[in-house]
Amino acid sequence: MYLVHAHLELPPGSHLPPEVRELVRSSLAPGDRVEHVSVHVRSPIRLTLGLYMLADGVEEAEHRAVRVCTRLLCEVPQLARARLTGAGVPLIPLAFEAQPSD
Repeated sequence: MYLVHAHLELPPGSHLPPEVRELVRSSLAPGDRVEHVSVHVRSPIRLTLGLYMLADGVEEAEHRAVRVCTRLLCEVPQLARARLTGAGVPLIPLAFEAQPSD
């Protein structure tokens, strides 16, 4: 499972619908292979979807997340004016890297 952050933005002057979390969650299909989704509203026009994707690798997870978001933007009327500005697996902080042994 991979966490992919997908960043969405509406045009200036628009506003995210108040029920955006429920809209996204209810629009996911079993074939999307999304295990869990979190929605982080960044501003009235920006949000980040945290998509926990079931996939065999990072590239597959990122491609699948882009496909899911593209479908959501086409099928969810309240998100029709939004655009996907980026999607990717977040980098792991250096603190989690293996330390060389002494």
